[in-house]
Amino acid sequence: MPGAGPLYLQLRARITEAIESGALRPGESLPAERDIAAMSGLSRVTVRKAVEQLVAAGKLVQRRGSGTFVAPRVEKVEMALSQLNSFTEDMARRGRETRAIWLERALVRPSTDEVMVLGLKAHERVARLARVRLSDGVPLAIERAALPETILPDPGAVGDSLYEYLGSRGMRPVRAVQRISATNIDAETAALLESPEGAAGLQIERVSYLPSGRVAEITRSIYRGDAYDFTAELLLSTAPERNGT
Repeated sequence: MPGAGPLYLQLRARITEAIESGALRPGESLPAERDIAAMSGLSRVTVRKAVEQLVAAGKLVQRRGSGTFVAPRVEKVEMALSQLNSFTEDMARRGRETRAIWLERALVRPSTDEVMVLGLKAHERVARLARVRLSDGVPLAIERAALPETILPDPGAVGDSLYEYLGSRGMRPVRAVQRISATNIDAETAALLESPEGAAGLQIERVSYLPSGRVAEITRSIYRGDAYDFTAELLLSTAPERNGT
């Protein structure tokens, strides 16, 4: 392989060029390591090193038992922190199709934290919802929600939008408190989001409230850091400053 620099860097550059030029399209599978080695005249160790670096950079994704694929192109989504909308509503406004891969939909005994935050009695259960959220076929987030059974007695009845279903029952939250923090995606989450292990992610914890002030929902979500920008409008306070004198 002609060129300057270590061979694995040369191979990495050639694969990157093929991806960026469209010769390798998103979702397309790469040949097996042994085949790339045979075609390029490189050792499998060299090929593996180049591929591992491209996976770490988010250019390729590896699926256990399936192979190595060109990572899907992710168009960044800008979300306003001042609006309480569902994932489905946010994507619909952008003309994007959504679907969910369900990981859990069940009525279970609450954790101690859920009992306290949701204000439950000892005998009450919670509806647990966990799903991967996809937009135009690309996984963008994993959402895990817990709601009192009295608000969501049948988790299996929830379709694409939890908030749409709650609204049909007069139980849609009207305000929420959110906490956003940075995180690195672990191996299990990375596999579900088709992202490199250790990639940047956004962890969002939200407590939502009904018009009555009752807590309706706890949601803990992981969003792909390469897919989201969160924005907030800030206004200058008109209150007079106090200098303490």
